[in-house]
Amino acid sequence: MKEIAGEVAGKIWNALNENEGEDLKALKKSTKETDRNLYLGLGWLLREDKIYGENGKFNLK
Repeated sequence: MKEIAGEVAGKIWNALNENEGEDLKALKKSTKETDRNLYLGLGWLLREDKIYGENGKFNLK
């Protein structure tokens, strides 16, 4: 599970690097991941303090 979370976190980071301020729907579309994997990746990045969420949108720190 750690491997999946790390891989998806990388996809999310790349998506946010290209388009800051994406919501869950946009991240799901750009990463082409399931809800479960998307939440794993977001949790990974939030725990590592690499992203923050504000008004339903996620941004890189």
